[in-house]
Amino acid sequence: MSVHPDLHQHYVRVCQNLGQPENPFIAHVLQEADKNDKIWTNEITLKIAGNNHLVPVQRVTDDDLQVLASVLCNTVFVTGLDLRFNVLTDAGAKHMATFLQENSTLRYLNLMFNDIGTSGAELIARALHRNETLVYLRMTGNKIGNKGGMFFAAMLQINSTLEKLDLGDCDMGTQCLIAIATALAQNKSVKAINLNRPFLYSQEEETTVHVALMLKNNSSLVELHLCKHEMKNFGVERLCEALYENSSLRYLDLSCNKITRDGVKFLGQLLKWNQTLEILDLSANRIEDDGAIYLSEALALYNRTLQALSVVSNNISSKGLVALSDAMKTNMELSYIYIWGNKFDEATCMAFSELIQTGRLKPNCTDVEPYEVDGHVHLAELSHGLKKHYYWTPSCGEETNKDANASLAIAAVSEYL
Repeated sequence: MSVHPDLHQHYVRVCQNLGQPENPFIAHVLQEADKNDKIWTNEITLKIAGNNHLVPVQRVTDDDLQVLASVLCNTVFVTGLDLRFNVLTDAGAKHMATFLQENSTLRYLNLMFNDIGTSGAELIARALHRNETLVYLRMTGNKIGNKGGMFFAAMLQINSTLEKLDLGDCDMGTQCLIAIATALAQNKSVKAINLNRPFLYSQEEETTVHVALMLKNNSSLVELHLCKHEMKNFGVERLCEALYENSSLRYLDLSCNKITRDGVKFLGQLLKWNQTLEILDLSANRIEDDGAIYLSEALALYNRTLQALSVVSNNISSKGLVALSDAMKTNMELSYIYIWGNKFDEATCMAFSELIQTGRLKPNCTDVEPYEVDGHVHLAELSHGLKKHYYWTPSCGEETNKDANASLAIAAVSEYL
């Protein structure tokens, strides 16, 4: 009979051996883990997020991570580690890199919004040259810069295990985006990548052109985030040309760009033919009524694959919004639609109220809710959306309603995606 693991006692002993004071938050998490029955089924994730508001939090430092890594090094039942919003630096990244080279069970690692820089990115990326178990890595919000991104581009040429990589908000530049796109043209394992908000100083859209070239050759990528890429209609046209040849991409995020109705015209034509895309995020562009009509025509008459569409904050008025609601009456596959931030009049409110009241549009599959005042129907905002839990997750237990954060919860890639 196997002995029940005691992470907390092991942690106390290692702290004493290294002369390191205990972090009460880590101690609390390990004590709770020791009580968890899942510890016997090899699928426990330690959630040591520094933004936990339900218990007192002493944020994890580099020294704390050294102790924790020592505790977990040979612990086979911990498969996930959430260290988001702590104060880890490049020194902490060194401890993590050593851990990744020695540990053979960790599949999920979340380091988002720490203080890891270029040298820390190099250490972690080089550790992944050898690591053969990590499936999902989030580096979101660490200012690794262009050089740091280049180390991850090099890693993608070697590693064949990583399935999801989040490098959003990492201050990457043109050079490393092109390098990453080039690596992904050959990489067969990565299924989802986030390249949001790079630092781009050119108006030529070179990075989008290289991403498009990658999509022509890549047959494994399922989810692609290109938010805040200064993308214009030229870039969208290049992506659409590539997607005629791509049969794997299911989730395309083009939010917060400079796409207008002319760019959406290419997307409308693509949707008439494409049988792969399931999620399209066009939030915070400027497609206006004409763009919404291009999309609605494709969805009403041709496309039966798209499941989720976000056109939040696109300067769309009644004409375009009603056209989208009409498309949903003939297209039964489109189940999620997000429209807040546009121009609502009574016709729009009535149209979406009817969709919700008839059951065609479920309340948890949209970001508006109808209400009536003095005989007139209005729409109120709901906190649903494609990226509701991108920067945060609920502190009090697990999120049970995956529809509220559609993303690939609609059709997940794997256990951790």
